[in-house]
Amino acid sequence: MSKLNKIDKAAESRGSLLVTIWQFVKFIVVSLLAMIVQFVLLNTLQLIPAIKDLYTTEFNWLFFAYPVAVGGLGYFIVSNVANIVAQIVAFFVNKEKTFNSGANIAVALPIYIIFTIALIVFSAWLNPTLKDLFVGMNLNEAAAKNIATMICSALQFFLYFPVDKLLFKKPKEEAPAEETAKAE
Repeated sequence: MSKLNKIDKAAESRGSLLVTIWQFVKFIVVSLLAMIVQFVLLNTLQLIPAIKDLYTTEFNWLFFAYPVAVGGLGYFIVSNVANIVAQIVAFFVNKEKTFNSGANIAVALPIYIIFTIALIVFSAWLNPTLKDLFVGMNLNEAAAKNIATMICSALQFFLYFPVDKLLFKKPKEEAPAEETAKAE
């Protein structure tokens, strides 16, 4: 049995509050992993020439306002692709490692996708608004972009934990003792 599984079992033996605290600690680690994925993509996708050219194209649609000063269509694409990829990573790692869930992906994933789309739409509105605010406060472009993304990531972090806890409530079924002995 792996160390992580041993810690999970020890937490379970001490009650649901400790299980939730331990899940929250693991959720923090997974969120940091997702944030690293998001920041790497945020800062590297913009180097692709085709995307770089889109930074000079204003993008206004519905309530999204991405003027050229904020990064235009290029920033819209980069920030949202980075966010989507980070959430895909977080979904699978949290399901398997944080919550040890046996939840049906066919049920959990569509709910997660709808919730994620809502958060991404909110972040797609908030991120350039914050970035523009920070640039107006004389922060350089890169710092403003990263701080705006950190704020949006923090909001998502605090909203995802309770949703994931509900979605991934069903625990994995234990493997028969014979199969577990073979695996070790």
